[in-house]
Amino acid sequence: MAYVSSSRVAGNGVVERLGNVVRVVRDMIERRRVYNRTLRELRALSNRELADLGLHRAMITRVAAEAAYGK
Repeated sequence: MAYVSSSRVAGNGVVERLGNVVRVVRDMIERRRVYNRTLRELRALSNRELADLGLHRAMITRVAAEAAYGK
């Protein structure tokens, strides 16, 4: 009689999941940095400079969100 076990080692699953969580958190932090940096840079521009870019001051947060998180 032959017996085959197809179970995985529990430690590898936990380590993989923890690694995925760390990657997701790092990605979230990086996206937030992009958002904050874009927001800061756009807010530093004058209304004239924003108009040259085709933007209005009310659009700044939306543009920063698109830059960081996509549409």
